[in-house]
Amino acid sequence: MELDHKDGDAHKVATKRLINKVAVVTGGSRGIGGATAKLLAEHGAHVIIADVLDELGTSLANSINGLFVHCDVSVESDVEAAIQLAITWKGKLDILFNNAGIGDIGGSITTLDMKRVSKLVEVNINGVVHGIKHAARAMILGGNGGSIISSSSTAAIMGGLGSHAYTLTKEAILGVTRSSSCELGTYGIRVNCVLPHAVLSDMLVDAYRSFKQDVTTEEIRQTVSENGSLLRGRCGMVEDVAEAVLFLASEQSGFITGHNLVIDGGYTSSSINMTFIYREKKS
Repeated sequence: MELDHKDGDAHKVATKRLINKVAVVTGGSRGIGGATAKLLAEHGAHVIIADVLDELGTSLANSINGLFVHCDVSVESDVEAAIQLAITWKGKLDILFNNAGIGDIGGSITTLDMKRVSKLVEVNINGVVHGIKHAARAMILGGNGGSIISSSSTAAIMGGLGSHAYTLTKEAILGVTRSSSCELGTYGIRVNCVLPHAVLSDMLVDAYRSFKQDVTTEEIRQTVSENGSLLRGRCGMVEDVAEAVLFLASEQSGFITGHNLVIDGGYTSSSINMTFIYREKKS
């Protein structure tokens, strides 16, 4: 039994993909960021959670033997400090997940509040650029490559899935992912992004409740499961995105860069409106 136990432990270690890697996750206190921080830690990474939600972030960081740092990604010095914390703590940075972002209440393009647009740009675009900039500096100095992953949205590739301001910020992430992957590939640094769709998160629930205050989480799940993917009865979960980020952070994706990984249950690639054409015709 002793041998079996040791063999089992060895198997667990062998299946961990990020042993001794050092990761920073912005917006990592809850939702997609929180699920990703936990999964990276489960796979052996040392994780720093960088967020404005101090209490939640500290609690989660403690539970995964990581660190928490207060970080408003719209403030460049905050992002720089989060990256520097990784260097001070473990001497390097291997992974950055640019996850922090905010949503928008929507409205017509004809009445767009430009102050609100500017706020989304500061967080969703500038925050990502701050992350890529300072992570790249640290990874170049480290000389061992690295993986930078940013969170975009299917709103970036299909109209009608987000407000005008939210859509433009998420589209911009695709562009800077591609351009920075061109420059940083020389140093062995891979730059990719994930595009979640209708994932059952706090942001999605808040978006639904801005139109219908009393809607329940279960009602949202059912709506998305029935209408938001080709996989009927299946709603995207934060863990689905976390698994995608883990893949892009690990060596299993070692030859992938400049890529946008869509996590949408096929929603943006096909239409279910004419599935009747696949049914056998009655004779």
